[in-house]
Amino acid sequence: MKQFLSEIFVWWHGQTWGTRLWIRRFGKQVGTDEFGNRYYLDKKHGRRYVMYNGPAEASTIPPGWHGWMHYRTDVIPTETNYKPRDWQKPHEPNLTGTAAAYRPDGSLMNKGERPRVTGDYEAWSPE
Repeated sequence: MKQFLSEIFVWWHGQTWGTRLWIRRFGKQVGTDEFGNRYYLDKKHGRRYVMYNGPAEASTIPPGWHGWMHYRTDVIPTETNYKPRDWQKPHEPNLTGTAAAYRPDGSLMNKGERPRVTGDYEAWSPE
């Protein structure tokens, strides 16, 4: 019941129920990527949609599909056997707020001790 209600009202966890009905009525599925995201093309207006497999995380769209989604190409990646270039990195999820998040030296959340001041700084004090 909770999932059904969240599909009606909550858009940030994926598609809503209304979006699902709209795409089913007006869209045509054109492909699926390695993350399980499904891509659709609006039959009438040519708009392009993605239904995420899991939370709506735009960075999970692979490079080939990203180009298609942003109208950089009209060729669907599954039709051309698209292979990413060497400089295109694979998806890495956003780790902010998790234990694996990046914490640079000097961060209060980083283990260890903060680096000492080198002496080129003089603290301000009111007169």
